[in-house]
Amino acid sequence: MGKSSPPPDLLPGTLDLLVLKTLLRGPMHGYGIAQHLKTTSEDVLQVGESSLYPALQRLLLNDYVKAEWGASENNRRARFYTLTAAGRRRLAAEREEFDRLILAIHKVLAS
Repeated sequence: MGKSSPPPDLLPGTLDLLVLKTLLRGPMHGYGIAQHLKTTSEDVLQVGESSLYPALQRLLLNDYVKAEWGASENNRRARFYTLTAAGRRRLAAEREEFDRLILAIHKVLAS
């Protein structure tokens, strides 16, 4: 049985983009966000608490998300994050910049 490779590092700023995109689906708690990223990426993106919660705090401080306490699926107290109008605008801007960056990388790799 071969060793599995460690999860890849995300490009700087990419985690914020992924969290904002995930919250387009509706309010979610941190664990739900991490699980969505892991599942959707077929286990390639495994975001730990030490990365996710500082990103969520940064997004809160910039008013890109808001948070409210509620009960999770297993009836535990959890903080649910919701995308704000400013967060939607930020997501659009970050997505545009990310697409531009990926195109540039593809051009270099193809040359």
